[in-house]
Amino acid sequence: MSKKAAVDDARKLSGPEKAAVVLLSLGEEHTVLWQQLDDEEIKEVSQAMAGLGTVTAHVVEEVLVEFVSGIGGSGSLMGSYEQTQRLLASFMPGDRVDALMEEIRGPAGRTMWDKLGNVNEAVLANYLKNEYPQTVAVVLSKIKPDHASRVLTALPEDFALECVQRMLRMEPVQRDILDKIEQTLRTEFMSNLARTSKRDSHELMADIFNSFDRQTEARFIGALEERSRDSAERIRALMFVFEDLSRLDPGGVQTLLRAVEKDQLGLALKGASDALREMFFSNMSERASKIMREDMDSMGPVRLKDVDSAQMTMVQVAKDLAARGEIMLAGQGGDDELIY
Repeated sequence: MSKKAAVDDARKLSGPEKAAVVLLSLGEEHTVLWQQLDDEEIKEVSQAMAGLGTVTAHVVEEVLVEFVSGIGGSGSLMGSYEQTQRLLASFMPGDRVDALMEEIRGPAGRTMWDKLGNVNEAVLANYLKNEYPQTVAVVLSKIKPDHASRVLTALPEDFALECVQRMLRMEPVQRDILDKIEQTLRTEFMSNLARTSKRDSHELMADIFNSFDRQTEARFIGALEERSRDSAERIRALMFVFEDLSRLDPGGVQTLLRAVEKDQLGLALKGASDALREMFFSNMSERASKIMREDMDSMGPVRLKDVDSAQMTMVQVAKDLAARGEIMLAGQGGDDELIY
């Protein structure tokens, strides 16, 4: 992953980022300023600081002048997780710093078990396969059943069966044992995961491209192909677009039809391929299909941006349904891959 570009324009900084610049330039000797912030403000500024990267000297100066007229910056500075943690530790209890930094680093979740629910099952299984079966049984009993089932599937079969047997025989877990397991997960697993599991930049960009209208998407993909064909192809492969709904099974199509507003469906299908349009019609009753066709005919010409918006809405509804486990979306990487 390429290095984050230095911030060279103060206008690009948000309010929390400007506050982070000021606090970083003041350093550890002036942490009394942090004590004037409440927990939510501390978290917001800390998050901005941790992701700040390099800020050029002239931007530091502009920000400081904006806060305190006449004060200039003396050089560039770097905001990082380590620098943020060191500053917080100079005035905040260690356990509170650890909890705050854990929340900043992710995965998101209010409790340890919420956080584990946001960890990919293969990653979690790879860690748990080296633990005692009894410990794994406790962990699997604390996370959501659907996630536990995926983790069990990813574990070696004999080991997974042993864990299942332990879960069947398991009695209520004492609080001190549960606390010890949580602490081990926090210190040995989640902290390492936060340092190593950066989201692939192409996945992030695919999500952004999915939100473009059709013309903007084509313009950006075309321009990117001229500079980096490999990146353009990776982004295109990761994108989930309206026509990919053609891979829904009949039950998924019917679930989606019930969740989408009829006017949005009509607009979206106006710009769909004949094959996709017929797939949706074939999953409606004969009467509903006839009414939808008549409604679409009565629309007359429609604006491309309205069609794009309706199709994007349908794709988002489909993703939301998939995230709740109500439908399955087959990705472009293969029939068995799921996109949420």
